[in-house]
Amino acid sequence: MSRQNNSKSTIAKNIKKLRQSKGISQDRLSKLADLSLNSVVNIEAGNNPNPTIETLQKIARALGISVSDLFKT
Repeated sequence: MSRQNNSKSTIAKNIKKLRQSKGISQDRLSKLADLSLNSVVNIEAGNNPNPTIETLQKIARALGISVSDLFKT
């Protein structure tokens, strides 16, 4: 179970870091990824421990990266 939490915090940190490095707000990312702002906020905050692969694909596409980039430590 802790492994899942570790990978989630990695995903949350990576999304936030990549989003900020591209100068994109959470609101802008939510629109680019066709997700609710609440979804983006909760994922980045680590409040959504199991984002779907579809959600991760949308975020990755919006950031111009691959889904695997979200898991890199």
